[in-house]
Amino acid sequence: MIVIIDYGMGNLRSVAKGFEKMGVEVKVADDPKVLEDARGAVLPGVGAFTDAMRNLQKMGMVDAVHRLLEKGKPLLGICLGLQLLFETSEEWGTSEGLGILRGRVRRLPAGIKIPHMGWNTLSVKKKCPLFEGIPDNSAFYFVHSYYVEPADPAVIAGTTEYGIEFTSFTVKDNLFGIQFHPEKSSVLGLRILQNFGRLVEKC
Repeated sequence: MIVIIDYGMGNLRSVAKGFEKMGVEVKVADDPKVLEDARGAVLPGVGAFTDAMRNLQKMGMVDAVHRLLEKGKPLLGICLGLQLLFETSEEWGTSEGLGILRGRVRRLPAGIKIPHMGWNTLSVKKKCPLFEGIPDNSAFYFVHSYYVEPADPAVIAGTTEYGIEFTSFTVKDNLFGIQFHPEKSSVLGLRILQNFGRLVEKC
């Protein structure tokens, strides 16, 4: 069972429906004990970084997420969920993240329309089972004003251009992160959810 972590941020049901459409069994849960028994997990979300971290802390999900990864179980961060994996964010000052990946979250540069909203392409930099069957430079649906800046280039698996070239896909061991919304990205986005389901089955 894949657990979609409910910490009060974003439309989790649309993510769940995307998995279900591809035949992947998921459960939306806000209980750390449920996460303990999961075979894999998804950290989705839209909204403010600081609010998200506050909610995760209050629920006891921070330690639960770390334990999940320590057990070698796959975790997929989507949009805000990707950003939360990093050490800090400059949104509303400086806020601490989960610190699983080294680096920070930065605001997209001035002079371009913010938020970055709509379809844009992703250039794959590293082969990964999550993108199996998906051509390079495929388009996905983005909605965000901030982007991740990894300290370790080795985790950068894909980039997108919007005013700057930013990291839109990260991979480190059993940890995956994507800046775009797969549940809003038509057939290829659903394929990513299906691929993650297959990854979880193999672990």
